[in-house]
Amino acid sequence: MTATSTSPRSSYLMRAGLVRNVRSGEHLTTFVVSGVATVLITRLLLSLSGYPQIGGKGLHIAHVLPGGLLMLISIALLLGYVGPVVRPAAATVGGIGFGLFIDEVGKFVTSDNNYFYKPTAAIVYVVFVLIVLGFRFLTTRRPIDQREELANVIDHAVEGVAGGLSRRRRAEAAELLGVVDRGVPGRRETEDLLAVCPPDEVELAAPVDAAWRALQRGFERLATHPKAPTVAVAVLALQVVGEMVIAAVVGEGIDHLPVLGVTVGSLLSAMFTVRGALALRKGNRARAVRLFELAVLVSLLMTQVFQFAATQFAAAFGMLLDLVMLGLLRAERDRMRRVLGDVGETAVGTAVGSARVRTRPLPPDPDQPPFPEDPSDPV
Repeated sequence: MTATSTSPRSSYLMRAGLVRNVRSGEHLTTFVVSGVATVLITRLLLSLSGYPQIGGKGLHIAHVLPGGLLMLISIALLLGYVGPVVRPAAATVGGIGFGLFIDEVGKFVTSDNNYFYKPTAAIVYVVFVLIVLGFRFLTTRRPIDQREELANVIDHAVEGVAGGLSRRRRAEAAELLGVVDRGVPGRRETEDLLAVCPPDEVELAAPVDAAWRALQRGFERLATHPKAPTVAVAVLALQVVGEMVIAAVVGEGIDHLPVLGVTVGSLLSAMFTVRGALALRKGNRARAVRLFELAVLVSLLMTQVFQFAATQFAAAFGMLLDLVMLGLLRAERDRMRRVLGDVGETAVGTAVGSARVRTRPLPPDPDQPPFPEDPSDPV
């Protein structure tokens, strides 16, 4: 269940009209994956074809131009249509366009327009990492407010009022509405609005949505497998050792900067992995998941950056492995939050008299116990 806040006063961003999309993480991931895949595929195709030039007679049409056109199409989709249907397509098209654009960054930062500028891969990687970090800061620095949840439900209703709602879209809207308290202003009216939206099973094909649902189901099944914790520890440990060995063999010695960066990042990941394994042995699964997530983030945001400077192939494989591990760990974290929310709602529903029942969120700090101590709780 999504963490919510029901403070009577809206934040500055909400009062300014900047309401967050609850699916922004999915759209950002679609954008980043599309962009990174476009860079890798573009480099592969150009290498296989001998780096041809499109044009002639002094002209050269660089692929940054179709990249800009695709980004323009993505912006036009977002500006020209309302509702949630268009966003997955816009994220995909925009990601492909941005990938074509950033792939030619070597031409923009060198005086001789050198497409083969060696640090290009590291620059591209850092740009995508900064995009993820910046977006993550904007979307996670405070919990999703219930009024933002309600605004997202109304976003679905906008689509339904005009063209009807399919059973799937109506179920998505009902799921979002279910986490909004009945006392939130506009909640009852939104429920009535959804009820009058006509049924219509014709909707824009959304292969990105279908892929996301299949991926999430797969991640959740893998994350809940009995052997998942053991496999996670083994994969993280092997990745740490493999990264250090590859960097040392391919690099120019331990004093070489990329090798030092990979070594420091790998040691940090190893520290978080060991602490996570110890927490897992003590039965503190929530803390273990957070520590494993920190180990993966260090590898993704630090180790792989230096790895790119040493060997791009190993770094690309490491990045893919980090993204898969991050998806598995976040699927497990979301599952635990949903279970915690369901337990809290059940307890609230069965509480009688003056008994005080509280749903406690997962602690933000891995060094905290699974749940903060409450001096007023009975021993």
